[in-house]
Amino acid sequence: MRENFRREGDGRRGSSPSHRQRLRSLLDVRSVAGQVFVLQLALVVLLVLAAVLALVFQAQNATMREARQRSVVGAETFAHAPGTLAAMESAHPTALLQPQAEAARKRSGLDYIVAFRPDGVRWTHPDPRLIGTRVVLGSVRPALHGERSTTTLNSSLGPAVNTVTPVIGPDHHVVGLVSAGIRLQKTGELIAGQLPLLLGSAAGVLLLAVAGTALVNRRLRRQTHGLDPAAMYRMYDHHHAVLHAVREGVLIVSSDGRLLLANDEARRLLELPADAEQNRRPIADLGLEPRLSALLTSGREATDEVHLSGDRLLAVNVRPTAPYGGPAGSAVTLRDTTELQALTGRAEVAQERLRLIHDAGLRIGTTLDVGRTAAELADVAVPRFADVVTVELLEPVLRGDEPETATTADLRRMAVRGVPQESAIYQVGDVIRFVPGTPMAVGLESRRPVFVADLRGSDAWRRQDPEGTQRVLDARMRSLIAVPLQARGVVLGLANFWRSDHSDDFEEEDLSFAEELTARAAISIDNARRYTREHTTAVTLQRSLLPQVLPEQSALDVAHRYLPAQAGVGGDWFDVIPLPGARVALAVGDVVGHGLHAAATMGRLRTAVHNFSALDLPPDELLSHLDELVSHIDTDEERAASRAAGGRGEGAGETVRPGIGSDTDGVRPDGGRTGITGATCLYAIYEPVAGRVTLARAGHPGPAVVAPDGGVTFPEVPVSPPLGLGGSVPVETAELTLPQGSRLVLYTNGLVEDRNRDIGTGLDLLRAALATGADRTPEQTCTAVLDAMLSEHPSDDIALLVARTHLLDPARVAEWEVASDPAAVAPVRAACLRTLESWGLEALEFTTELILSELITNAIRYGAQPIRVRLLHDRALICEVSDGTSASPHLRRAATTDEGGRGLFLVAQFAQRWGTRYTPGGKVIWTEQTLDEGRRERGPDAAEDILDQWDDVPAL
Repeated sequence: MRENFRREGDGRRGSSPSHRQRLRSLLDVRSVAGQVFVLQLALVVLLVLAAVLALVFQAQNATMREARQRSVVGAETFAHAPGTLAAMESAHPTALLQPQAEAARKRSGLDYIVAFRPDGVRWTHPDPRLIGTRVVLGSVRPALHGERSTTTLNSSLGPAVNTVTPVIGPDHHVVGLVSAGIRLQKTGELIAGQLPLLLGSAAGVLLLAVAGTALVNRRLRRQTHGLDPAAMYRMYDHHHAVLHAVREGVLIVSSDGRLLLANDEARRLLELPADAEQNRRPIADLGLEPRLSALLTSGREATDEVHLSGDRLLAVNVRPTAPYGGPAGSAVTLRDTTELQALTGRAEVAQERLRLIHDAGLRIGTTLDVGRTAAELADVAVPRFADVVTVELLEPVLRGDEPETATTADLRRMAVRGVPQESAIYQVGDVIRFVPGTPMAVGLESRRPVFVADLRGSDAWRRQDPEGTQRVLDARMRSLIAVPLQARGVVLGLANFWRSDHSDDFEEEDLSFAEELTARAAISIDNARRYTREHTTAVTLQRSLLPQVLPEQSALDVAHRYLPAQAGVGGDWFDVIPLPGARVALAVGDVVGHGLHAAATMGRLRTAVHNFSALDLPPDELLSHLDELVSHIDTDEERAASRAAGGRGEGAGETVRPGIGSDTDGVRPDGGRTGITGATCLYAIYEPVAGRVTLARAGHPGPAVVAPDGGVTFPEVPVSPPLGLGGSVPVETAELTLPQGSRLVLYTNGLVEDRNRDIGTGLDLLRAALATGADRTPEQTCTAVLDAMLSEHPSDDIALLVARTHLLDPARVAEWEVASDPAAVAPVRAACLRTLESWGLEALEFTTELILSELITNAIRYGAQPIRVRLLHDRALICEVSDGTSASPHLRRAATTDEGGRGLFLVAQFAQRWGTRYTPGGKVIWTEQTLDEGRRERGPDAAEDILDQWDDVPAL
């Protein structure tokens, strides 16, 4: 085809244009090559400029991003550096923090690192003159709430990228803030240093692009210049052939509505006569559908309008021809969409089902409640998949148990949607047992969905309840799909999908969709079932660890409440422990976190408190021993976790403090537990003779006291660190003297503190709830407090203990001073016997005389002044002998030749209980004897029998 093209120039062989002529031809906009060259050149220039600007902005953004990262890293590193928290809490934070801040600033390349108090007063600054001045708190308010913030602001050193990080103390309060920043001037200098490289690169790219564009256009000019008419005719012929070969109809309609051109596909689709195009017949005379004919002659534009032509659906596009250089008229394209419409219908159904599956994933399983999840399945399916949906679950699923598959098992209806419940055969809550052979029973047995296309002709379905199923048929229900709800190989229940005459019939392909829909719901129901089982187990464990029945005692009237949080069981606990001397110990504690670990930890602490109370320790010593025990437990568990994580050796594990409100609290990253660090406790001992209560607390909220006249106070009780964190810090106590009828209120922080209120607001609400109703009983007080303070969704456990005080009648208390003389035993013993007679306890005279003789004689012989004897007439007869020494007698086995060592054995045999209690001035040896004479008669014969068997029992 070389003869179809002519060379550029004068036409003579061997002639070649000069460089100036070539450049002029390139820039000649009258030629196609010149226009293309100019457009390409402009486009290249624009692209290069855009690239340069993009690189500049990218460099600026990268520099700013680096500045922000350096600011964040500097602030976070200094805020969490070892010693920062301790320095902020010290007496001279500036002296400790300023050298560290300046050293960190120089190492990190930042312009400043400033530490300041929550009220804005600076502790450190690169300019020492600004130390002690205040910062503007407007930009650091997120940090005051425990959140890090990064902003661009005008600092004291000029515009800078600034990051503020809070330093949070062990009590989760903000102790101080750290601000680190870098000036924007420095970032601008970095960007300016990169500009020469960017501009040089852009210039090089521009030169290369211009050279490449010139080469491309020269080749284009050479290939297209001098195209002759023969080539144009051949091009037309090729396009004409393509026009008749396409599978899309093409029409050209004149402005007066006549047919000018129709290709073969248009003739086939419209069934046009052979002379329609040749005679330029009007469109209206071609026998087309009226709507289609009106569109073709209207001259208006149309895009993919669907019109009927015979039995075909055609997608019609109409465009005017005048704007493209032809005569006025319209160009029409036709496309057969009959099969496409059918495919589109199926695609829409599939798309709707995908949307339904997506919505099911979002709407089913929003809670861990079995019944609610079943109802969510019904809500999603009606009316988008079925007209009516019913859901039944096996009875064990509701209890959290794993059900055993059985066709005759009991199911409970959990949801009905699409019809009023009163019109359903079974209503929500009814127990159903499906008759064998019914579609529901078959589905449960086979674990496969069952499809009933026509309920009217199904005798098996009507076998369940002929009268009830007739009502269903009268409601125009026509078809049914029964799908078993199964997850992890376990059948949990049944979902039934119903359609009426108002909807299309179920088809076989609906079975797989119904199965997929119920499978998603079954997973959520099974998760809820497993949660119910775990929650029930945890609640059962916790309830078993809390006091089931309060012990009998006369000193206090006690009422209590325990409410678990919605997030799960926790570690709040309480206890009432009778002590010798008619005294009573009250304990309230809290273990941080939720779940089985917190409940088990609570049980360990409560057992430890019981054990330490048996030693009759004062509150401060008991909490000190409890703190030491918790520290040992933490250390042992940390070592075990370290060995389990890879044998790093004892003590190598890093302790992770437990958080609040999660079942995974207290779990280490390596799978170990962090013990029970974070537990708190308040321990109080009430003594009814003097009405005195001694209290000590370890990280726990203090008590409230309601006076008999209704006045409410929160006495100051020295607070010690939480258990396991006390170390060498001594525990301090407080003593209160309470009038008879006072109410002592002990509680955990879940009562007064919540995510929506601080502890100050909670204490005010508690004061208001206690102040009303001075004559309330402890039970009424508990109810009133919870009614006033319990939130709708408590985030923490609540333990509440209300104790009303009683004083022991002075007539039931007798006390004597004893001289250090054996002759003083007889007068004191005689006075005690007279007191017993006045109390009507003559039956206890012999044993009491024996016990007092032994205890007073030992006190005179081995003790020191002052020596006192006290009798208390309470639920038991209590004998107390005190002296000024701390040496305590103990049971031992006496040898055959020993003259002594048997007196304390006799005391232990005749008394129901006995023991020793240490006081600041010495000790008290006490005994208790029952008043109901339940023990066998005591007398000389019984004593002789005991002494005859002396060789076989322990002795003093």
